[in-house]
Amino acid sequence: MAKPKASYRCSSCQYAVPKWVGRCPECGEWGSVDALPVRALAGVAGGGATLLPSTPAIPISAVDATASHAKSTGVGELDRVLGGGVVAGSVILLAGEPGVGKSTLLLEVVHRWARRSPQDTALYVTGEESAGQVRMRADRTGAVHDRVYLAAESDLATVIGHVEQVRPTLLVVDSVQTMCAADTEGAVGGVTQVKAVTATLTSLAKTTGIAVLLIGHVTKDGAVAGPRTLEHLVDVVLQFEGDRHSTLRMVRGVKNRFGAADEVGCFELRDEGIAEVADPSDLFLHHRSDAVPGTAVTVTMDGKRALLGEVQALVTDSAAPTPRRAVSGLDSSRVAMILAVLDSRCGIKVSKQEVYVATVGGMRVTEPAADLATAVAVASAVQNRTLPVGVVVVGEVGLAGEIRRVSGISRRLSEAVRLGFTRALVPPDHGPLPPGIRATPVSTVADALDALVTIG
Repeated sequence: MAKPKASYRCSSCQYAVPKWVGRCPECGEWGSVDALPVRALAGVAGGGATLLPSTPAIPISAVDATASHAKSTGVGELDRVLGGGVVAGSVILLAGEPGVGKSTLLLEVVHRWARRSPQDTALYVTGEESAGQVRMRADRTGAVHDRVYLAAESDLATVIGHVEQVRPTLLVVDSVQTMCAADTEGAVGGVTQVKAVTATLTSLAKTTGIAVLLIGHVTKDGAVAGPRTLEHLVDVVLQFEGDRHSTLRMVRGVKNRFGAADEVGCFELRDEGIAEVADPSDLFLHHRSDAVPGTAVTVTMDGKRALLGEVQALVTDSAAPTPRRAVSGLDSSRVAMILAVLDSRCGIKVSKQEVYVATVGGMRVTEPAADLATAVAVASAVQNRTLPVGVVVVGEVGLAGEIRRVSGISRRLSEAVRLGFTRALVPPDHGPLPPGIRATPVSTVADALDALVTIG
């Protein structure tokens, strides 16, 4: 029988080619094509000897279900995103931009992990900083504990040696792109190295039951750096987001084998460390005092979490032939569409004026449910008229000026009631409403502006 030929496959898109190439012809990724030897199974098919498994298969009912119970990290907002906590033997990838606070968050996690039980120890491995630098941050944030072990290593074999000596129940690797597998070719941080390091740490987690937290870098587009197989190897992928000019930080679930993948946790980065924000709606609205023209409050859904946010608009005369449009925290293309709808459908002329629209507190709103609040805020700024106090505005705006339904109206308004709002403008056919709030259905943007006059 002829010797089977080796095929090659891209680790990013799984495209197979007959010979090695430097760049994948399908997705265009450089250095992602690896050799995959094809193993012949003719011996088994022809009645030859079979390979007996080392451990026999068992009924699924005989598997111990308690081994996969989640254990709290001590950080409630992170537990919320993880689905209750960290599962023994799981591998979690936390990705985010440089300086967003990934290391600070996980240093707080290992501190609370070690503090919660005498049987729990944590090993923090850093390949980006020295041990002294990590100790300085731990002193500043109050994360020093005798059961938190620290190793400044970048060699994977040495890291595994530290694990065998310390025997931690939680391992943090900062970051996976700085680890080097000596028996694997490729540059440190390259596709081959990252994949080999992650595969080894995943195998370590599954065989020992140690929970592993990996810090990962992101590309300039915000995606997890490295091969796409990296996200397939781990159990949980979390995205750590935040604006450099804002203290607000968000942890979003991208993939979760143990819970919902659409949860979000809120944190605030402070000089003394990172703090949980159990009530982010209050954070977004704590600047709000007396109502002024050009402001409107809406309720958005971030995953399963309802968040109240304030949209502000400022409209001024312009001497330039092309008036300026500045948008912060919202989708600029949707704001431009809403301005066109106000001009064409409601008679609110802003084509020759400068328009500034922004959210408050560093909040980012991408869903269409904030369209009506944006339209109301701009109209309020043009007419120099304040909105009634205690009113929230929810709805998607179409090109014909109609108000479309949005999901989760009941959950949104329940959050508004909790924060003291008593009136709401909602789309028609909104479904059941929570007690404590009076909703006014509106079919068009013009109807919404008229209803606000009536409510006021």
